[in-house]
Amino acid sequence: MVIEQGKVVSIDYTLKNSNGEVLDSSEGREPLPYLHGAGNIIPGLEAALDGKSAGDQVNAVIEPEQAYGLRDDNQIGKVARTDLAGVGEISVGTQLQAQTPEGPRVVVVTAMDEESVTIDANHPLAGETLHFDVKVSDIREATPEELEHGHAHDGSGGCSH
Repeated sequence: MVIEQGKVVSIDYTLKNSNGEVLDSSEGREPLPYLHGAGNIIPGLEAALDGKSAGDQVNAVIEPEQAYGLRDDNQIGKVARTDLAGVGEISVGTQLQAQTPEGPRVVVVTAMDEESVTIDANHPLAGETLHFDVKVSDIREATPEELEHGHAHDGSGGCSH
């Protein structure tokens, strides 16, 4: 069986940045399952896995445009401290959930002064070239429920999230 749209694929992976630093890995955990073609993983990695089989090793370098996009300065802005009253203790690096017209979005506090807080809504990996080492551990047919929900389910028959 090969990886194609509508298959549930399980992968073991290590993700590094261009400096060789490990950003994420499935090492010591179960393989990551995802529904191929449903946008569950970044487009560049999905394209690199298309047509592969169980047991295949894939080394993929994914440019920002096929990963989390380029950094967008329009995603950085200042908010009055008074608008964040009741949020709790805030410092540089604090992640907050903002309500946007597109739904909830995680933002990071990048600077602060007496009157305002600077927040960045870019994905933390925006602008990064990503280096993946992937082993395809399993491929199976998706269930009708997984296809309907648009993601792989855990082995218990229910949604894993």
